Amino acid sequence: MIPLTHMKGCTLYVYGLGHTGQTAVAALLAGGAQVWAFDDLKEAREVGIGKGARIASPDEIDWSCIDAVVLSPGIPFTHPEPHDVVNRASERAIPVIGDTELFINEIAIYGDFARLVGVTGTNGKSTTTALIGHLLSHAGIENQVGGNIGSQAVLELSLPINPVVYVIELSSYQIDLTPHLKPDVAVFLNVSPDHLGRHGGMEGYIDAKAGIFLRQSAGDVLVLGQDDVASRALSARVSPKADFIPISQNKSVAGGVWVDGMRLIDGRGDNQLEYADLSNISSLRGEHNFQNAAAASAVLMGLGITTERFSGGFKSFLGLAHRMEQIARAGAVLFVNDSKATNAEATERALSSYQSIHWIAGGQAKGGGIASLSHVFGRIEKAYLIGEAAEAFAATLQAHDVMFEIHDGLDAAVDAAARGAFESSGMEPAVLLSPAAASFDHFKNFEMRGDAFRAAVMQWLDKLHLAHGER
Repeated sequence: MIPLTHMKGCTLYVYGLGHTGQTAVAALLAGGAQVWAFDDLKEAREVGIGKGARIASPDEIDWSCIDAVVLSPGIPFTHPEPHDVVNRASERAIPVIGDTELFINEIAIYGDFARLVGVTGTNGKSTTTALIGHLLSHAGIENQVGGNIGSQAVLELSLPINPVVYVIELSSYQIDLTPHLKPDVAVFLNVSPDHLGRHGGMEGYIDAKAGIFLRQSAGDVLVLGQDDVASRALSARVSPKADFIPISQNKSVAGGVWVDGMRLIDGRGDNQLEYADLSNISSLRGEHNFQNAAAASAVLMGLGITTERFSGGFKSFLGLAHRMEQIARAGAVLFVNDSKATNAEATERALSSYQSIHWIAGGQAKGGGIASLSHVFGRIEKAYLIGEAAEAFAATLQAHDVMFEIHDGLDAAVDAAARGAFESSGMEPAVLLSPAAASFDHFKNFEMRGDAFRAAVMQWLDKLHLAHGER
């Protein structure tokens, strides 16, 4: 944990006592701050008391003593409308910030001893964040990875003992609550419609994401994807003082890093230099992962690390749980957990990576459904639909003559998909959980959904092996 010493003697109001809020309370108290806190859930308030916070609702708090409000990223900051606690703070000119703002202000005390890499984008940011950390480790560079990736809040990282690179995944919600964000290296991968209700539309969403690089100055580096129109348009907003490294998954970009076929190319100098081959790396399967690899490479280059020191690290990268995670293989059949694909664009990347797919999809649908995936429907042998979105997804698939079944739950869908895959004549049939929907209709989060898929697959394979053993 990082004690927030720069807040010593201050009084803060932590609103929202989920994991992030609990960690903020502990870090503030450890740094010598006074902490009031609240959560709408009684159970969360009890946890806050256990962490040492004084509990008070917005009506009970003495606002005159509050120096800042620390808001959970899950609580509306601007849209669809500001939460009441945000309005009350704004009326009194009290800053409303998040845990990432506290983090960056604390590590700023250490100057160049603690360098910051921030990663955002609609899709691919978790894989890119993890890959950056992996390549840094391969190059012998001490690093810590945190933020929106996994379950470790940013304030659960450690203060630097030696020079360290912090690699932080940032959602649009977190960037909104980090008014002094200025990474040494900022990564903006791509942008497509997502979380529009929280930002008042696409323009607000892009503006929130762009906050990762808008304060950069001389000596800072921006790695910016060039594979979608909206991201390319952001090139005009890049600080002329920052070092700009464009990246692409499939086309050359002047002064940047890209993938030609499966070869990573460094085009920043006078000559184009090939420095790594991505073929036969299962954790980086699919063209979308080529953008992630180019971005991670550009980050290390921006930090002054030569390709010779890190290029060998791609082959040892294991990938992320719940993101195109190959959890099992039985004969020719591959089982892939892509539970983190909570929107159609993320699922498109998975569907583009396999040829004979038994697709498990559905959950709590986001705007747009799956119509945008029609260009990859030809890869689907059959779909197995679950959750609230099942009927809507079925209508889209029926209109495109894609075979489907609707199932009551994930276990039933896994059973049917596995049987279908084993009967397939495809070269490498894939049982693919890539829901194109949120998990909240049946699971607390996408991790729990992915874990349930893994358990169902293992149970099915155990039965298969038992059946074979009895023959």
